[in-house]
Amino acid sequence: MTRFTETNGPLSMEQIEKFESKHGITLPDQYKGFLQEFNGGRPVPKMFKISDEQGPDIVRLFFGIGDMYGNLDENIKIYEDRLPIGFVPIGNDPGGNLICIGTDEEFAGKIYFWDHEEEPEDPDDMSNVYLIANSFSDFLVQMYENPYT
Repeated sequence: MTRFTETNGPLSMEQIEKFESKHGITLPDQYKGFLQEFNGGRPVPKMFKISDEQGPDIVRLFFGIGDMYGNLDENIKIYEDRLPIGFVPIGNDPGGNLICIGTDEEFAGKIYFWDHEEEPEDPDDMSNVYLIANSFSDFLVQMYENPYT
């Protein structure tokens, strides 16, 4: 079971809805539940598998809503012209790669890994994007302890 440290405290549904309205998105209910309870933070365990080819990685931080380091607003602004349409950066790894959640049509609710080192010139080119879970809760269930530490 994944737990979280360095969280930003509870968030109201009103605050989440205001954020969604500001950005013209609808976040999945599972992810909204995470924001309501924790509003970002560091997961424990933090390791996950990107793909057989890419191997494992770790989540450094899940972003929160509000005036804190690594907030969702700031990251949406930074990456809005670099991510495919309908992808929202919700976390990162130590190397600057992103964990994203899909908000549009076929990608809605799914969790993706965005590799900045393979970033194409066309942000809608999905060659650097890897599906890692079908939902936020599935992603949390897949996380595991680093066997090497």
